[in-house]
This record gives sequence, structure tokens and C-alpha cells, in this order.
Amino acid sequence: MRKICFVNPKGGVGKTTSVVNTGAALSRLGRRVLLIDLDPQQHLTYSLGLEGLELKKSIYHLLKGELSFEEVVLHRGELDVIASSANLEELEMKLAYIKKDDLLKNSLKYLSGYDYLLIDCPPNLNILTINAMLTANEIFVPIQTEFLALQGMGRLLKVVRELKKNRNTLLKVSGIIATRYDERKRLNNDVIKTIVEYFDDKLFKTFIHEHIDIAVAPSNKQTIFELKSRSRGAKDYLSLAEEIVLSENAENMGQKEENRSRPESFVELIKKDLKRKN
Repeated sequence: MRKICFVNPKGGVGKTTSVVNTGAALSRLGRRVLLIDLDPQQHLTYSLGLEGLELKKSIYHLLKGELSFEEVVLHRGELDVIASSANLEELEMKLAYIKKDDLLKNSLKYLSGYDYLLIDCPPNLNILTINAMLTANEIFVPIQTEFLALQGMGRLLKVVRELKKNRNTLLKVSGIIATRYDERKRLNNDVIKTIVEYFDDKLFKTFIHEHIDIAVAPSNKQTIFELKSRSRGAKDYLSLAEEIVLSENAENMGQKEENRSRPESFVELIKKDLKRKN
């Protein structure tokens, strides 16, 4: 099982949208996926139309030990989901006070039967996000291709280094997802150049383009595939899922990690293309 938490301390970058639609795309590729909403704001929960159910069974009840995993998991189409609850904010404060950062890991100790666990984290590096990073082996960072996109990345990487050194030796930032991309905008291309400069071995080949259908889907309580399966947004997330699966296969075959998700020449192609456009 690949355990991946989606983290960015900056809000509004498409984090929840990417968790939902990447999970839906992976399920369309035949993978069994579990989504966890670890954000007290409940955006993933609301996006999938589960807000009426989480009051009775949610990640809050699992972390408190009141219900088992089997009791809190909800079946939403091809996805399994553990919803969030507003009560999670209260628990977050208690966990911070007692410095309990491995509660989620212990609660999922015997989790099995899934190919992917995707965790939607709060838009900050609080105790809940640390719980997610101690549970996961990988971190995906959605980055909006706009000004201040990289805000908070330095702090995030510092936290990852500390956790990897002292608490979770398997933890790594294994993917950066460029979101809300419009190739016509020079600013978007400038941000991509910056990401390539600092994180070229992490950036996924697939960019998630700015598209109205991606924004509309959560308000309809649908994934992009349920709303419009042939839209550009659906194609983008399916392409991203294919990259993720390709990286999975590459690692299983023992290929070098730096070659896992795209051709070696991809970064150079991006640089040449951006130079041509500018």
C-alpha cells in the first residue's frame, strides 16, 4: 500500500480537489483507494456529499477510539472514505497539548486491502498534519502556479527532514503537482520555471489546468469524472494517476527513483519550451 498525504501549508492550492480526483482517477485504473479527510474544515467530506454522515462516524471517532476502522469507513462509489467532523478541531487542540503525534498511525496499524491511502491534510503544519506525515511514506505537494506559490515550502521541507531523521525514515516528498495552470499566462510559466529550478526531480509531468469544471464539481458533490468524464480536468487527473501508477511500476522493477515518473529529458524540454514562449 502506498500511503500518501497531500500537504501544503498555503491554502487555496487545490489540495482537497487533488486528493478527491486523484483518488477517483486511481480507482478508474483499477486501484483500491481509501481517502481520509484529516481537516476540521471538512472540505473533502463536503466535496463528496458526506457531511450528514460524519457526525455519527468519522475520523474523530476513530482517533478517539470510540469506533473501529470498519465502523467509520464509508463507501462512496468506487472510493472508500473516512469523513471528517467539526469535532476534530477540539481533538486537535487536545493532541497539541499532550503532544500526541502518532495517534493516526496507531489507529491504522492493521489497515490492509488497499493499494493507495490518500490523506487530505489541513492547510498548515499542525499536529494533525504531523500525524499524517508519521502515517504516510510519501508526500505530494500541490502548488498553485501563481505568485507566492512556494510560500511555506522551506518550512515544510525542514519539518520533513526532521521527521525523516527522527521518526519516520521512509518519509519523502515524492511528487509536486502543478495546479490551476494556464499555459497562456506568463506568470504561470514563471512559477513552473521556479519549481523546475528547485524541485525538477519531483515535479509531475502532468499539470492540472485551470478549468471551470474542476471548480464546479465540489459544489455538485461530485468528482470531476462524475461531472464530466471527458473534460480537460478529468483528462488531467487521469493522466496524473497514470504517472503515479507508472512510478509505482518503475519502483517495483527496481528503476532509479529519479527516473520514475517521466523521461529524463522532461525538465530540459520544459526549460526549452518556457524559454521559447518568453
